[in-house]
Amino acid sequence: MTRYKLTVEYDGTPYCGFQRQANGPSVQGTLEDAFEKLKAGFVTVRGAGRTDTGVHATGQVIHVDLPRDWPASKLMDALNFHLQPAPIAILAAEIADPAFDARFSAKGRHYLYRIVDRRAPLAVEANRAWHVKTRLDAEAMDRAAKILVGHHDFTTFRSTHCQSKSPLKTLDRLDVTRAGEDLIEIRASARSFLHNQVRSMVGSIKLIGEGKWDEDRLRAALAAADRTACGAVAPSAGLYLGKVDY
Repeated sequence: MTRYKLTVEYDGTPYCGFQRQANGPSVQGTLEDAFEKLKAGFVTVRGAGRTDTGVHATGQVIHVDLPRDWPASKLMDALNFHLQPAPIAILAAEIADPAFDARFSAKGRHYLYRIVDRRAPLAVEANRAWHVKTRLDAEAMDRAAKILVGHHDFTTFRSTHCQSKSPLKTLDRLDVTRAGEDLIEIRASARSFLHNQVRSMVGSIKLIGEGKWDEDRLRAALAAADRTACGAVAPSAGLYLGKVDY
């Protein structure tokens, strides 16, 4: 068996998430189907992040064990051929150490969340960003975001379905910038995240940008360690898994 590490890009709109599920098509299942077309037999694809329904990726990392050796570039091209017309692409492929694990070897994960704050509805950006009709104060959002950076109990920003053993996480980065006239980018980095943590934090920070919350309210929400203290969770369409560090 040879272990391969692959970097994957995908549009999450048509999928029920990365992980294979019985209730609809998944990124993992689509990738495994492509491997089967290579006459590799059934293989299990393991990902660095189990992105939710509608969440995108520009730098997801997977690993897979294959019973025959493939030149990495040939494997990438063959998979991209068999993945058509699915909105999934293999960006890079390499032979990995047998001990490499896409999920458990990761030392950092980087997410991007995109908000378009304009009155007009989204056309090109539909399913690519969160459409907010009112102008947001990105500078106030960025100042408030720093409250969440560091080692905290993130129960407030954790899905009730989260399977992590502990709500304690260290958030290394949470930056909010206005990247265009009507585009706000929120970048979050940590070794690992709780289920729905990024979208939950974004949903609360957005309330700061609208002037509905202030920094004290966000600080109290974090300290409450209570899911009911969280603002409405941001929609999945604006979230991208951008990079995984090893």
